Amino acid sequence: MVVSNDTELQALKEIGRICATTLNRMAAAMEPGMTTRELDQIGRKLLEDAGALSAPETCYQFPGATCISVNEEVAHGIPGDRVLQPGDLVNIDVSAVKDGYFSDTGASFVIPPAKGKAEKLCRDGKRALWVGLNQVKTGRPYAKIGEAIGAFAAKNRYTLIENLASHGVGRSLHEEPTELSTWPDATEKRIIEDGQVFTIEPFLSLGAHWAEGGKDPWTLLAEPKALTVQYEHTIVATRNGPLVLTLAD
Repeated sequence: MVVSNDTELQALKEIGRICATTLNRMAAAMEPGMTTRELDQIGRKLLEDAGALSAPETCYQFPGATCISVNEEVAHGIPGDRVLQPGDLVNIDVSAVKDGYFSDTGASFVIPPAKGKAEKLCRDGKRALWVGLNQVKTGRPYAKIGEAIGAFAAKNRYTLIENLASHGVGRSLHEEPTELSTWPDATEKRIIEDGQVFTIEPFLSLGAHWAEGGKDPWTLLAEPKALTVQYEHTIVATRNGPLVLTLAD
């Protein structure tokens, strides 16, 4: 989607705020002994109370309102009977739709007490996201995003998952521009258009390079097995840089 007027922009800001608020409140509610299904139910209620619907459930019949991935799970974890434990690394991915407009955000958290490596990985995962965001500007190559994140990962001795890409969003959950690399990609030749709506969502890892299918049709696991974090914002590209839509009040 390319934003063409203020009405569209305000609608995108609204659903972005709802997704961000839901994510933050789910993270605050996490505690040992809670199942991922119970955590997902909190997210569902928050979305419904805000007049929004789960995007993966609406678009793809995903079996949950949000994606909750724990430890070895990289993405698309199905909420269920898994009980959260102290020290677990948990990724929450919230995407939703309201009045025909979509937004998408995600973040990773460690349930206290945190282990040193996991805590540092989370901290650097956030930094990697902002390294990518700082490359966004109308007229710049999309490739600069992946190049900058790749340089950050290499400097700090991390790897990146190279088969989970960013994507366009706005009028649907996944749309053009598709398959936006958050790693160095010599084949990426596209240029950022003014008003383009898309995500940036690097997966920073302690050794994994790929996400592979797990025990169900949805959950993806790190290959080789390694702790991995994901941080994601939905943005609008402008001449002055990225306008981040997925920020809570």
